[in-house]
Amino acid sequence: MEIVYVENDIEGGKKAFEIIKKGIEDGVKVLGLATGSTPETMYQEIVKSDLDFTDMTSVNLDEYVGLGAGDEQSYHYFMHDRLFNHKPFKENFLPLGKAENLEKECERYDEVIATHPIDIQILGIGQNGHIGFNEPGTDFGVTTHVVDLTESTINANKRYFSSAEEVPSQAISMGIASIMKSKKIVLMAFGESKADAIQKMIEGPVTEDVTASVLQNHDHVVVIIDKDAASKLTIKH
Repeated sequence: MEIVYVENDIEGGKKAFEIIKKGIEDGVKVLGLATGSTPETMYQEIVKSDLDFTDMTSVNLDEYVGLGAGDEQSYHYFMHDRLFNHKPFKENFLPLGKAENLEKECERYDEVIATHPIDIQILGIGQNGHIGFNEPGTDFGVTTHVVDLTESTINANKRYFSSAEEVPSQAISMGIASIMKSKKIVLMAFGESKADAIQKMIEGPVTEDVTASVLQNHDHVVVIIDKDAASKLTIKH
């Protein structure tokens, strides 16, 4: 696990962009993408760059159950607003939050991942140590699945909605086993609120109680963190 220390999220976004740029130069074709505030500075760097993504494929981590692509709170909308409308890709894959059969939708998405192996997966981390929407206690062997969101995750995401009651209670998420198949993983975390999760992810035991701790078992992980997110690490890595 390689740890990259940065001053803030702006510098962190630039570092993540550099990894993607080098990856494309080395033949990367499939990016696993994340939503939320953490990767926004990276998307800003991509948008203002001259990189061509028209031969690239994206596979997103997750989507809220019950929200359609046109809903402003959906991750479909987020990704098009922040990235795809500005940098067209060859293909973009996201789970369908309004799928009539969620089980079949999970199977469809597993097939998407199988036929488009992810070269670089971008991740954030939840305050409770989740990656994607894989909440504490998630089986490390699970692939794409429907998740019941915890109260802490709903509270963390309510800033994007009018109230906590409007936050969907479920999501479709790429599973831990799916994430771990990615050839390279880049996880970003900024701010003191992520410090406890980062410490447990890097220095704690590998446990399903902290789903991000499974990344200790991956061969190619880069963690980009600012001093606040790194504040609870007991040793310099």
